[in-house]
Amino acid sequence: MESEGTTASRAASGNRLIEAGYALDGEDGCIAQARHHAMAFLEHATTEHLLMVPARARDLTQLVVSELVTNALKHAPGPVLMELGITAARVEITVRDSAPVAPVVRAPDPGRIGQHGLEIVKSVSEHFAVLCESAGKRVVAWIALA
Repeated sequence: MESEGTTASRAASGNRLIEAGYALDGEDGCIAQARHHAMAFLEHATTEHLLMVPARARDLTQLVVSELVTNALKHAPGPVLMELGITAARVEITVRDSAPVAPVVRAPDPGRIGQHGLEIVKSVSEHFAVLCESAGKRVVAWIALA
């Protein structure tokens, strides 16, 4: 369903204290597996690195991971890469896919059924960005710990 994740301490590199990466192949259960990886990553940050990760940040991380991985699997061919990082102030979520086209965050519309994922991600994130690259794109969201 996915490749093994790797976790590394990164005290000297940027602000990230810990980071992990996962390759997701898009098979059944892939989105749930991505959420599981995110929760295991946050648990590792709490137990092994003694970082305080409030329940709100855990819940929002699961939500954002779910929405970003769902969009990548829905709109891009091929595998999806998910990277997680944590600093003293935030959880950083990056999802990379092979589609070079940036997704469109639609304007709020309470009458629209579905297609609210990026709208939700943008509203709960401290920072949201889409970076188009030569071999696809990466979507980045930060969830505040405080």
